[in-house]
Amino acid sequence: MDLYDAMLGTLLVGIFFNTFLYGLVTYQFAVYYRTKFNDRPALKYTVIFLFILDTFHSGSIIYMAWYYAVTNFGNPAALAAAVWPYPFTAIGNSFAALVTHIYLAIRIWRLTSNKFLYGVTILLAILSFILGMTTGIKGWIMKFASKLPSLTLILTAWLSVQVVADTFITIILVIVFSRSRTGFQKTDTILNRLIRGAIQTGLFAGIFSLGSLIGFIVLPGTNLFGMFAIPIGRIYTNTLLDTLLTREMLKIETDGTENMTRSVIIDSVYWAPTDSQAIPTVQPTNI
Repeated sequence: MDLYDAMLGTLLVGIFFNTFLYGLVTYQFAVYYRTKFNDRPALKYTVIFLFILDTFHSGSIIYMAWYYAVTNFGNPAALAAAVWPYPFTAIGNSFAALVTHIYLAIRIWRLTSNKFLYGVTILLAILSFILGMTTGIKGWIMKFASKLPSLTLILTAWLSVQVVADTFITIILVIVFSRSRTGFQKTDTILNRLIRGAIQTGLFAGIFSLGSLIGFIVLPGTNLFGMFAIPIGRIYTNTLLDTLLTREMLKIETDGTENMTRSVIIDSVYWAPTDSQAIPTVQPTNI
């Protein structure tokens, strides 16, 4: 693998995949506002913030690709510079992860009323955010790719905590939904869909975080880290928007299901309450 393959090729793969995911996020954003959910302003502003963040980040890394592949075409020395969108990736991903983790923590609280689980989720979210911001700011200051290996310790801590947070949230949601199974086909089909969604929530983000970590440690002389790191922010935004968009469908499908399990499903739907809706009184699932 020559210099261009290791540095520019891997980076372009990450940018291409990120652009694809940004297209999905744009579609989800349009559907969210076209559906006109009567969500509270805080939630609507959060969705807008994430979309603006994703738009800015996706545009900035396209500029980075232009800088390396067009402006400095035939100038391999330019690959030694860490252009500002590269370290900004850690900052943008940290914001997206923080917002998504907090809203999933609220979902866990609605489902379990367990202060310990809620507190651990919030703690992991904040710790991951602080470590990610520190990584991004330090990388921005360095400006040269050759100095990035000095960030190994802080970056390892950041991505490790992020993977732990994703795994923790996934396990809790899977346990809650699994314990609510009744043996009735209609109810269990809905719960299986929720379990699948919970697994996907942590699986994709976890895979890309681990890929970034392994790439940075094992192949520090390449941009394999960037190939996995760049799309992570879009994965988190996709997770949040997908969760919001499935609420209406779940409300319709819960009609006719037995009351106890329906309570768990409804709580999953109403984890992000609206201004006008009355929140059903449900019994939390103990863990």
